Amino acid sequence: MKNRQKLRKGIILFSFFLFPATFYYFSPVLIIMAAAEGIINGSFIMFGLLFISSLVLGRAFCGWICAAGGCQEMIFSARDKRVTKGNYIKWIIWLPWISSIVILAIRGGGYAKVDFFYQTTYGFSIGGLQALITYFIVLFVLIVLPAFIFGKRSFCHHLCWMAPFMIAGRKIRNKSGWPSLRLKVEPEKCKNCHKCTKDCPMSLPVEDMVIRNNMEHSECILCGNCVDGCKFDAISYAFYSRS
Repeated sequence: MKNRQKLRKGIILFSFFLFPATFYYFSPVLIIMAAAEGIINGSFIMFGLLFISSLVLGRAFCGWICAAGGCQEMIFSARDKRVTKGNYIKWIIWLPWISSIVILAIRGGGYAKVDFFYQTTYGFSIGGLQALITYFIVLFVLIVLPAFIFGKRSFCHHLCWMAPFMIAGRKIRNKSGWPSLRLKVEPEKCKNCHKCTKDCPMSLPVEDMVIRNNMEHSECILCGNCVDGCKFDAISYAFYSRS
C-alpha cells in the first residue's frame, strides 16, 4: 500500500472513531427539527459546506473524510461483494427529505438564527444514554447491516443523504468547466490487468472508464485507489478544467 493510501485510510478511520462525537453534525433528522424552529443548525452548515467543496473537489469528502465511509471500509475484509445497482435509491430518499426541510422552514417563517451546536451537549453528539442508543441504531441499521447484506459501501450507493449534495455540485462544476480535482488517464498505458476495477471501493468499472478516456462518474469518490494501485501509471490525479 502506498503512503498516500495509508494516509487516506488513517484519516477516514480516525473520522469514524470520532463519529460518536460528530454524527449530530451530519444528522438528517436534526436539520428537519431545526428548520421547524427557524434555526440553521450544524448539519445545515455541514451539508452546505459539502456542496460548496464539491464544486472543486467533487466527492473527495466521501473518499477521504467521511466517517460512514471509514466504517464501511473496515468491513471490506469480511464482506467484499461488489455493488453495481441501486444508485438511484438515495435520490428517492433525498428529494422528499430536502422538500420537507424547505416546507418546514417556510411554514416556520424562515430561518431566524444560527445555532451550530443545536441539540448537542457542549458540542458533542452523545450526551446521554438515549443519544448513545440512537447512534448505535443508526450505525448498525443504515451503515453496517447494508454493507454485509448488499456489499461494500452500500450506504454510499443506496442510502446516503449527503452524496446528492456533492453529486449536484459536481454536475454544476462540469457544466461550468472551471478547474477542479479530477482523475486523468492515459489509455495507451493501460495493460488491462483489471486491478483498478477490483480495488475500487465504489465497485465502479474503472478499467472501462480508462479505455473510454472518461473518468467522470457520479459515484467516484476520488479515493485514489486506482491511481496508487496502477503499476503502469495510467491514472493520475490532476487539477484541470474539463472542456
